[in-house]
Amino acid sequence: MLASGAMSDASRALPAPAPSPDPQEVRRVTEGLAAVRARIEAAARTAGRDPAGVRLLAVTKTVSPARLRAAHAAGVRQMGENKVQEARGKAEALADLGIHWVLIGHVQTNKARDAALVAHEVQSLDSLRLAQALDRRLQAAGRGLDVYVQVNTSGEDSKFGLPPEQVADFLAHLPAYQSLRVRGLMTLAARSQDTGRVRACFDLLRELRDAGRQAGTVGDGLLSMGMSGDLEEAVMAGSTCVRVGQAIFGARPAPSA
Repeated sequence: MLASGAMSDASRALPAPAPSPDPQEVRRVTEGLAAVRARIEAAARTAGRDPAGVRLLAVTKTVSPARLRAAHAAGVRQMGENKVQEARGKAEALADLGIHWVLIGHVQTNKARDAALVAHEVQSLDSLRLAQALDRRLQAAGRGLDVYVQVNTSGEDSKFGLPPEQVADFLAHLPAYQSLRVRGLMTLAARSQDTGRVRACFDLLRELRDAGRQAGTVGDGLLSMGMSGDLEEAVMAGSTCVRVGQAIFGARPAPSA
């Protein structure tokens, strides 16, 4: 039998139990998820699609780990983060939950190590330098990674992603990076109230995907497109993954001055 002092030391070494999620926050997230899923279903039915073919990825940018525990209690198992460091911090804080972490924001090459460490999926691959850096880290770790190629379909300078005319050549080079599993393409539509302009961005991504399918370079041919404000247009254009944050969690806090 251990001495009482040893037992005390062992007790102190045990990790603190994870905090219980706030029931009110669980309810709010549950309601947000239900509202978004209803929108997805309505758009899919309008397009003659099965709503089950559209994945809902909860975007958790700026959402605290405490609120994400509530989201997990509400059924969220996949979370999308814009920044590698924020994703890593949350992955460590929520390690007991087994979250599937998806990076959806621009990944700098010097963040490839952390991205390869924390992410189960990267939806913003847009350079061979990043592909090489990720592949090197993943090979060393003995694991693979699902990736989507990001395309700038709007032509807006504020957005990352490959120009559409470079996509075919880029996809043709990716088989050299054996740890990367190309699942499909991703885009952000034009920031516009003109639904025709928004829809054109989604239609272009679908056309690029179709060309990649013919060439055998686009993996499963999935399409990650559509967010809180334009998910209906994305679903009707063929999206298989919509990335939704504010419609689930509410408006993000304004950046501090």
